[in-house]
Amino acid sequence: MNNIKSDIIIERAKALDTKEIINFWKIVGGETENLSFGSEGKPGSEAEEFEKIKSLANSTTEAYFVARKDSKIIGTAHYTANTRNRMNHRGTIGLCILQAESGKGLGTRFMQTLLDFAKNTAKSEIVSLEVRSDNTNAIKLYEKFGFEKIGVFKGFFKIDNKLIDFDIMEKIL
Repeated sequence: MNNIKSDIIIERAKALDTKEIINFWKIVGGETENLSFGSEGKPGSEAEEFEKIKSLANSTTEAYFVARKDSKIIGTAHYTANTRNRMNHRGTIGLCILQAESGKGLGTRFMQTLLDFAKNTAKSEIVSLEVRSDNTNAIKLYEKFGFEKIGVFKGFFKIDNKLIDFDIMEKIL
């Protein structure tokens, strides 16, 4: 567990958190257009998500974290190491934070947690991510941790018939 402030805890998600996580995704998906889903949440059933989170409990290549404030989930973060033979030195990250909690240091703590897992547990050498090219706050966070833009994924999202570019960023651990 990782204390952010005395009132916010980061811990690995448990299968019993599944329903709350699914509800969180619907809330955060409705607050922003920076995610791959909207207010409908992520695709898949509760049972599928339960099994997925359960399978990650002791994984050394993938981890799902939740941040809690007053026992409620206010953010999630995920790390996945590539398990293919020629790519197992790489991994990807993603984070989601409730709009009301944005800008209060949670992103920084999530990044510390994810990079620690990547380096020390997954034994990754390179971490990459994709971020909306116009999401300046997120880009500043990633740059603070040494991520560098290595390219642009043109038209990564299509929202309301508009193509949206994403920056591809990576960090060598």
